[in-house]
Amino acid sequence: MACPHLEYRESDGDRAFDTARAFCTVADEFVQPVHADICTERYGLDPESDCEIFRDHAGLDWDE
Repeated sequence: MACPHLEYRESDGDRAFDTARAFCTVADEFVQPVHADICTERYGLDPESDCEIFRDHAGLDWDE
């Protein structure tokens, strides 16, 4: 399941971007493209098991 907390935004409210950027609604900040790879399950990654932001928000420990 792709992360439900990931959005792509075309601006930060003050300036427009040429290309939409990955924004994490839990962290309330833009994330690096490599982090968005986790969110979109690229390369076999999974937000529930590989993303510290997702896991913290869900109350999951790393040893689960």
